[in-house]
Order: sequence, then structure tokens, then C-alpha cells
Amino acid sequence: MAVGQYFRGMPPVTKNLLIINLLVFVVSVVAGDRAAVLDRYLALHYVVSPDFNAGQLLTYMFMHAGFTHILFNMFTLVMFGPMIEYSLGSRRFLFYYISCGVGAALVQEGVYYIALMKYQSMFSPQEFQDIITEGAKAMRKGMNFVDPTLASINTLANGVTVGASGAIYGVLLAYGMLFPNHQIFLMIPPMPVKAKWMVIGFVAVELFLGLTDRGGNVAHFCHLGGMLAGFLIILYWKKKGTFNGYY
Repeated sequence: MAVGQYFRGMPPVTKNLLIINLLVFVVSVVAGDRAAVLDRYLALHYVVSPDFNAGQLLTYMFMHAGFTHILFNMFTLVMFGPMIEYSLGSRRFLFYYISCGVGAALVQEGVYYIALMKYQSMFSPQEFQDIITEGAKAMRKGMNFVDPTLASINTLANGVTVGASGAIYGVLLAYGMLFPNHQIFLMIPPMPVKAKWMVIGFVAVELFLGLTDRGGNVAHFCHLGGMLAGFLIILYWKKKGTFNGYY
């Protein structure tokens, strides 16, 4: 099947999510250095940051940090999104996708809070807030504090989280729950594996990398938050008897 035919045959929500993500990415690339303005208003900040707004819980999932980032997310959406959308229906799939993304963002906010707790006792509440406020001004200029403790606080409080990964991991979770015995051929390692084991493997890897802090700038707990949100939603639908999928 040609790429054009495959694209035209996509269900509407998957297709439009793909288009929106690609358009936002193209805009950010074209914007160049001015893309920092997009990050300020659309990327997810910690709730106490001067640059935080509630809309970021939604908009952050349409922002991406680079080509590899968006390639992985959109490839996964195209591979698994259509089957989930056909199974759930378009309206329910859109609700599920957005809910997983927002759930991931809320978990990430909790991670910011826990990470900052160890620093709060070093300063008075006003001093701590002043550090965050002044740090936000520095971040807008591409700068940070020289002192490593202040720099760490500023990076946590005023750094950003972007990407559809939380929602995408929710899609993967749904695939593993709806089609647990479907065989998926992995590229690394090159072998077939059942969907349920793939999902369990992703959970284990993300949890290990998150707890050991070996994932660099990747928000592993955000990924897990998307999967947790998806798990709870599907369990709720199943309990209410309104779920018509293959779970």
C-alpha cells in the first residue's frame, strides 16, 4: 500500500493528531531561536514557575525537542493508534489519548515537587520563591545560576517538559491490554514478542531508568504517568460495563 493510501485510510483522530504534531514541529523549526517563545507558553513548567499556565497540561504534548523525539512518537502513533481508535471509537480514543497526556503531565508535576523538596529546607519560603522567580528571568535569556544548588533548583522549577510521549505510552498500554497476545516484531532485539510482554518490558525499563536517574533529560515518570492514566481509564470502562473492546 502506498504511503498516500495508508494516510488516507487512517481513522480521523489518529490522522489529525499526526497532522497537528507535525505542523507544530515544523513551526518550531522554522521559528529557529524564536521557538523559545513557544516553549515559554506551550511547554510544561512546574506549577510554581512564573511561566506556568494550566493550558500547558494540554499543549506540551504537541511540542517536541527534536526530530528523533517526534519521529519515535509519531511512528508509534501511526503503528498502534489506528487499531486502538477502531476498537474504542474515535471520540473515546481522543478522550483516552488526551487524558493519558494530561495524566502524564500531572505525574511529572509531582516528580518536580518531590525533587524540589530536598532544597526547600535550605531556604525560607520567600527566598525559595525568589530563586524561582529570578531563575525564570535567567532561563528566558538562556542563562542559569552559577551556584550548582541554585542552578539545580532553577532547572527543576523552570525547565520544561515537552512531547507526546505520555499519551503515546498510554496508547502502547492500551494495545497491550486490548490485544495482549498479538505478536509484534521488535527491531532491538530483532525478535517477535507478544504485546503484553512488550508493555511490561517498557514499564520495567522506564521504572528502572527513572529510579536510577540514568535517562538523561528523558521524563521517564511522565511516560509511566501516561500508562497509569490509561490503565485506570480502561479498568474504569471495564468496571462500568461500557467497554466494547477486546480486553
